[in-house]
Amino acid sequence: MSVAYSHAGPWTLDDVLALPEDTTQRVELVGGQLMMSPAPGLPHQRASHRLHNLLEQAAETAGADVEIFEGINVIVPDGLLIPDLAIIDAAAAEESGVAVPAHDVLAVVEIASPSTRVTDRKLKPALYAAAGIAHYWRIELEPAPRLLIGRLQNGSYVDQPPLLAGAVAHVDEPFPIAFDPGSLTRR
Repeated sequence: MSVAYSHAGPWTLDDVLALPEDTTQRVELVGGQLMMSPAPGLPHQRASHRLHNLLEQAAETAGADVEIFEGINVIVPDGLLIPDLAIIDAAAAEESGVAVPAHDVLAVVEIASPSTRVTDRKLKPALYAAAGIAHYWRIELEPAPRLLIGRLQNGSYVDQPPLLAGAVAHVDEPFPIAFDPGSLTRR
């Protein structure tokens, strides 16, 4: 069940943060307008959960002083986004409440779903880059799992070649991690 919102004029960050929690959809804010997407499906959730676990293990092994969160509010210059996963500075995470400022976010991960594919490929990378988030990862589940990694350079993400299922992807930043993108979807 979705919730209908009645509001006059452009939405503000405070307006959105004051909305009641809604587990059936994600509500983000871009340029004073709400952007809503349905709750992720099972393949998306499976991939998110597995990657979350892999990131936590890798961060612990590396001794990285970070926390990994799923579906948190990240404040960007043009509003509020909810990445599927976010790697946050641990000290900043201790201080944060309902939302995290982008400057405390080391990396974001989006898992492209049918309803978010265009947003995850075009809109969100530009907004995350404008916010200064150093790393943008996108997991594409179809037609086969693959990891796309962008590193912020001169205000935009420079993409590395896709890392495909069946091969181990090695990533060095924000901490070392190695995994097969295909492992995110297998039962």
